[in-house]
Amino acid sequence: MKANTLFSVLLLLVSGLANAAPATDTEFTTKAKSVFLMDYDSGTEIVAKDADVLMPPSSMIKLMTLAVLFDEIKSGNLTMDSKLPVSENADYKNPLWYPASKICLVAGQEITVRDAILGLIVLSGGDASVVVAEKLAGSENAFTAKMTAKARSIGMEQSTFGNASGLPDPNNLMTSRELAILATHIIGDYPDIYPMFATKRFEFGDYKSDWCRDWGRTHTVNYNKLLFTMPGADGLKTGHTDSGGYGMVASAKVGGRRLVGVINGFNGRGHDALAAEMKKLLNYGYTTTSHKIYYQPGDTVVAVPVWYGRVDTVSATVEKPFAVTLPKPVPMSSIRVLARFNEPAPAPIAVGDKLGEIIAEYDGRVIAHAPLVAAERVQKVRFFKRLVRNISVMIRGK
Repeated sequence: MKANTLFSVLLLLVSGLANAAPATDTEFTTKAKSVFLMDYDSGTEIVAKDADVLMPPSSMIKLMTLAVLFDEIKSGNLTMDSKLPVSENADYKNPLWYPASKICLVAGQEITVRDAILGLIVLSGGDASVVVAEKLAGSENAFTAKMTAKARSIGMEQSTFGNASGLPDPNNLMTSRELAILATHIIGDYPDIYPMFATKRFEFGDYKSDWCRDWGRTHTVNYNKLLFTMPGADGLKTGHTDSGGYGMVASAKVGGRRLVGVINGFNGRGHDALAAEMKKLLNYGYTTTSHKIYYQPGDTVVAVPVWYGRVDTVSATVEKPFAVTLPKPVPMSSIRVLARFNEPAPAPIAVGDKLGEIIAEYDGRVIAHAPLVAAERVQKVRFFKRLVRNISVMIRGK
């Protein structure tokens, strides 16, 4: 039987340096305690200031509450029209909510999943967080275990959770880098839901008290002011506490290119100042770097020979866009993009099976890599055909 051999196939040659924190003539400066900026497609870190320091996330923690809820929608356990009961814990008369952001709910009423999502995104409704938590886990305390499990499943190893709303709690701790991981997960894994993050205004239509109706008249506009000031901005979430300052997780897509930014511990004057700082951060990324996507999921990167398969080759593709981020201006040097795989790949092969990896190299070092996976299924030939092939190998060496 033919032994597996490692093959490297040169796919293309391009100019530029990529996928490390790009060197630029100027550094981004900010008074925020923590900042992180990344290219969505390549995952390249563009700006990082204390990005791995755990800090209170305030209402940005609601992104994890939403991610757990989105999983329930994606799995079919809930729909946008499903009803969620409101308990005394989420009642607007609970002193917990008097100074806090809220939809303004009354115990005993029910709200739809859609209204809960918009209430969380636009109004930063802490009461809606409790409603979601109690529906999915029975209590807010039990729900934090779901938040933790979700965080670990997507690579957030440091974040801890004390509640679903982001109200001050010593266990509410997240890093800017992990908030960016969460944002990219939400953008990529819930494409049908993510557009809701661009909602600029939400008018809740089911207030149950006169006080709440008065509240609702003046609380309809998204706290994320970046949506109003930067073309291409389409999410995600702001936060604020007196002790922690202002924070924002944001994303914008400009010229087909998406960046994700996080600011935390910003002591500017209100959400307008926060949005201006985030706009400055995102614009820094767009003006000092560029990127190129080489392969999209489904593209055939290389045809890998198959051993004992009903076909001779299998198409290898990528699981997500394979991109490289470049600093501006770039030197006229070279990046090599290669596919590496064991040849031949033994059948049977299932869609998604790893076949090798795609690599971008600069000056002899790997600066970007991603798995190569099977784009199609390949079944194994029957015993008699395998026997014939073995005899052929012994006689002809192939």
